[in-house]
Amino acid sequence: MQLIRGFNNASFQLSGCALTIGNFDGVHLGHQAILRHLRQKADELGLPMVVMLFEPQPREYFMGKSAPARLMRLRDKLYYLKQAGVDAVLVVRFNQQFAALTAEQFIEDWLVNKLNVKFLSIGDDFKFGANRQGNFAMLQAAGKQFGFAVEDNYSLCLEQCRISSTAIRQALAENQLSLAENLLGKPYRIFGRVIHGNKLGRTIGFPTANVRLHRQVNPVKGVYAVKVRLKSGEIFDGVANMGKRPTINGTIQLLEVHLFDFSQNIYGQMVEVEFCHKIRDEIKFPSFEALKAQIEQDVKTAKAFLQNRIILKYKIGK
Repeated sequence: MQLIRGFNNASFQLSGCALTIGNFDGVHLGHQAILRHLRQKADELGLPMVVMLFEPQPREYFMGKSAPARLMRLRDKLYYLKQAGVDAVLVVRFNQQFAALTAEQFIEDWLVNKLNVKFLSIGDDFKFGANRQGNFAMLQAAGKQFGFAVEDNYSLCLEQCRISSTAIRQALAENQLSLAENLLGKPYRIFGRVIHGNKLGRTIGFPTANVRLHRQVNPVKGVYAVKVRLKSGEIFDGVANMGKRPTINGTIQLLEVHLFDFSQNIYGQMVEVEFCHKIRDEIKFPSFEALKAQIEQDVKTAKAFLQNRIILKYKIGK
């Protein structure tokens, strides 16, 4: 899969492309359905399948820290988009210049002249251009004028619930991890690199792998039972804290994971943290002794949950 940063680096002027546009945050079941259909159309037309993304996401540009939590970073989106068979991902920098483009400029200069789009799959609620003046009807009219097909990629529903990044964020905020998994089509995970921390955890008997979070806002907060996949493919159970560590007056969000029965050195490694069950909210403790006592209880809770899940899966499978 080719990663293209900016329109000036796009190379589809001659052959054209089958295109979809969106944030694809989470690459959830709805996104996956869109991508499967676009793959089919691209193959029928003999065109490369292209996804256009924006960085930062438009709401992040306009709302800053007030923007909704992002489900995954660009790096993680690219991983799942590659799995979906996408040929190229065009990452457009969303800045003042791009935000000022009129809808007509976006269609003629970018979609037609630079990308030579031949097939466009887009939601009927899609808005674009300065002041959100462009809409689905305008794209349909432009398609007739410039010779490209426009198709509505209808929303997918799960038990009358529209599958969307917003619904998944809400499920995570309400600690409905099973619902979030059903909407995503996979467990909710965070990928990140293990970094050196202040090593306070090991002083109270609970060393942690610290994962830096390159996000403005995270959709999960608190203490969770987790499973962690290492670069080697090994999977370990653990307990994780997502937050700012108020007991030590922390200010930066960090994902801290204590792995059970673990002694490897994994500094610098990319790990995959799967959130299985929320145990409690993050709170400030009056002392390290109180924090240690609570972590001991959190470990017992996490181990019990993960063990019961294994037993339940075994019974169902049997």
